[in-house]
Amino acid sequence: MAKPSPRAGASAKATDHLSSQDADGARTAGTQGHGADGERDGSDMAQELSFREAQTALELCLAQLQDQDLDVEAMAGLYRRALAYAERCEAVLARVEQQVMQWDPGQPDLAPTPYTP
Repeated sequence: MAKPSPRAGASAKATDHLSSQDADGARTAGTQGHGADGERDGSDMAQELSFREAQTALELCLAQLQDQDLDVEAMAGLYRRALAYAERCEAVLARVEQQVMQWDPGQPDLAPTPYTP
């Protein structure tokens, strides 16, 4: 039996993450809070995702935002969640960038040095 791809697992977790929230970004099974509490919950939840999961959730949010039948409140909630997912992706990339080492193939005896943009 073939092993499922990491992308499929990330997609399933991202879909579960999206479906656990209402249009305002609050958890549907949790409190009925809206506004600042809902934004915080969505952002906090995004911090728990891996890069791939956050990227997939971002792609799903963007696809939903293209739906012409969305009302303004749903769009605002999706936008806030998409922003949280995008910020999570950027944070992971920034952290990884600090860990990347450069190696000069022309000078193989020198130790790799940290990458600096």
